[in-house]
Amino acid sequence: MSDNTLARNLIGGEWSESGSVQESVNPSTGEAVGTYVSAGHAEAEAAIASARTAFDTTGWSRDPALRSRALFELADRIAERIPALSRTLTRENGKRLDETAWEAAISVDWLRYSAASALTQVAGRAAEPTPGQYFYSSPEAMGVAGIISPWNSPICLTVRALGPAIGAGCTTVVKLPGQTALTNSLLAEAVAATESLPPGVVNLLTEAGNEVAPALVASADVDVLSYTGSTHVGRLIAAAAAPTLKRLNLELGGKTPLIVFEDADLDTVVPQLVTASILMNGQFCCTGSRVLVQRSIADELRTRLAAALVAVKVGPAEDPSTQLGPLIDRAAVARVDSIVEEASSYAKVIVRGGPVTDPALASGAFFRPVLLEVDRLDVPLVQQEVFGPVQTFEIFEDETDAIQRANATDFGLAAALYTHDDFRARRVGRELRFGGMWVNTWGSMSEHFEQGGFKQSGIGVLCGPSAIGEFQNIKTYATAVPRQH
Repeated sequence: MSDNTLARNLIGGEWSESGSVQESVNPSTGEAVGTYVSAGHAEAEAAIASARTAFDTTGWSRDPALRSRALFELADRIAERIPALSRTLTRENGKRLDETAWEAAISVDWLRYSAASALTQVAGRAAEPTPGQYFYSSPEAMGVAGIISPWNSPICLTVRALGPAIGAGCTTVVKLPGQTALTNSLLAEAVAATESLPPGVVNLLTEAGNEVAPALVASADVDVLSYTGSTHVGRLIAAAAAPTLKRLNLELGGKTPLIVFEDADLDTVVPQLVTASILMNGQFCCTGSRVLVQRSIADELRTRLAAALVAVKVGPAEDPSTQLGPLIDRAAVARVDSIVEEASSYAKVIVRGGPVTDPALASGAFFRPVLLEVDRLDVPLVQQEVFGPVQTFEIFEDETDAIQRANATDFGLAAALYTHDDFRARRVGRELRFGGMWVNTWGSMSEHFEQGGFKQSGIGVLCGPSAIGEFQNIKTYATAVPRQH
């Protein structure tokens, strides 16, 4: 797709130019990189109707072989577009090229896992719990699935829900963000090129405003909704979905603690702490935003981490030497900086970082890493998600103190701990209330295992064998065997 091409929406297997024309902006330069059609309420209604018709009038939901074939084919179509997807996403949301290439590649793996699940997870249970009474259960697709995807990882976080939704037998309407419109259009091209997908099974809409998502949440024709984003918006979605009692799958905000015990190898730990802060420019639900360190090694770790963060090279996402690209826009820079400025009233500044003033980068949305030392747990910097390269440095005394501090927020998406003591890792890990746990690593993911949060970080899971069940109902049959006379 060239820069002069208008990125369109895909509704019922047809390209739609209905909606307002907007610009997609490169956060590294502040310049427009293309134009797209932003969908609104009318386009949302058309897409929902298309998905509803495809579900109600075709055999899609009852043909797991077709669904598996379509998912494998879609994976191939995305694989063919990995270079274009990577380059385009780097230009639109500011992630480095290696990060966007990883995102596109893992999306292929996740789709292929869903393709296998479509064939292998079709059976229920059968039993004779009492003589002459035979029961069996059967999973059935819920119907139309709405999927609302974020701008920070729009390819893989769309696929993460789309794969199991399709595998389950649902038809779908996907709402994608305007910040990554050209990337979205490439994803839509892959869908359109997937011949095994019947028209209306996958509808993709890009939106700059706020009409499509509320339409998906409110519509009685949407049976299940998957959303990835902030906890605040997740609560609004849950409230708005209550009148239709639609099933919700929500992966929400995070405040990931990185717990470093005194026996950890700091040569290994320090680079991982830096990566956890700056990967995806700190705009990641699992960003390592809290460093919790045992007191005996706090001075050494503070010094080494501060030096490593100061040395991070900030620059355009397309520059191979860049370690930290831009935030999504200048408004995000101002928002994150205001949080840091407010925090300086209760936190000790170790590395101030902040907006980049270098004239060569002045047109971009660049923000240098920040490290602030805090002791209190009730302060905003500990309790609220920042969504930028900002870390807190917190000292703990022992295992009990580390657990208490780590659990002291409403978030429960992911946590990491560093220790050479396997028994300590198991003891502490068992007490941490987080859906994802990393031990002596950070950020590892696999399509074979579930992803989801505890507490205010979400409802339900995606990936792994449980994901397909998020888009299915279970129907139970009971049969009585007539007595012989």
